[in-house]
Amino acid sequence: MTVVPDMSLWTGRIDAAEGQGALRWHQWVKPVADGLPAGAALIGLASDEGVRRNQGRTGARKGPVALRKALANLAWHGHAPLYDAGDVSCAGDDLEGAQQGYGQQVSHLLDQGHLPLGLGGGHEIAFASFSGLVDHLRRKHPQPRIGILNFDAHFDLRHAEQSSSGTPFRQIAEACQRFDMPFTYCCLGVSQLNNTQALFEQAGRLKVRYRLDRQMNSWDIPACEALIDDFLQDLDHLYMTLCLDVLPASQAPGVSAPSAHGVDMQIVEHLVRHAKASGKLRMADIAELNPSLDIDNRTARIGARLLASLID
Repeated sequence: MTVVPDMSLWTGRIDAAEGQGALRWHQWVKPVADGLPAGAALIGLASDEGVRRNQGRTGARKGPVALRKALANLAWHGHAPLYDAGDVSCAGDDLEGAQQGYGQQVSHLLDQGHLPLGLGGGHEIAFASFSGLVDHLRRKHPQPRIGILNFDAHFDLRHAEQSSSGTPFRQIAEACQRFDMPFTYCCLGVSQLNNTQALFEQAGRLKVRYRLDRQMNSWDIPACEALIDDFLQDLDHLYMTLCLDVLPASQAPGVSAPSAHGVDMQIVEHLVRHAKASGKLRMADIAELNPSLDIDNRTARIGARLLASLID
């Protein structure tokens, strides 16, 4: 599959009089190509078929474009290369085909030495991201030790006839079983009132580590850091995924299922940076941005800031 990035999305302010010290993302990003120096590579999954199957509000297929536009005018403070690898789009209802194509692109980016940063799209991106990471790592070791750190109001462990935005981590658990790999999953920001008792029981059976949204206040940060540190201790690789509905609806209104409580942006960003500092991050993505439900691009901007925190 060949994916061509649309570089026309990368436009913004130019402060020419201030020279190289005044660059913005749109001036730094380049289209990806084989053989380039290792850097961060943005790769989108333009899909909300998983959201539709999960009886949610569609529109997240436009998320990757909105995230790029929100990133474009941010001031650039990095030094490493930044690439755009384009979007894999879901054709009709062929979610599985889109996930497979996206996973192949992720695996190829990893083979090239890049840090793939996924742009959603619904949270069906998670199974596709993990699939690409596993494909890359299992060529080196049949049982890589991978941890999944999910910032999310939902466990996304549903049982359903079809895969959806509510099933990715159950699908990952099943894949781990097939590959004889441990399923190592931590979910931060879980809303008790938006996950059924059956989902909590499933999380218990799968030995999922989690903290509820009400357990993630500013005074809980040391405990959250300790949980992340303990979670990562025996792992070699980290896949981090951020579902924007983990944030309060006042901060992230542009999602299918806004949170009445949520976890404050400052806390989420701090913990994202804390996990990244482990040096084990191999893949990350942002999910559930629905531009049609956003207010003043608030959710897109917050998603862009969280993405930026992964590479600055």
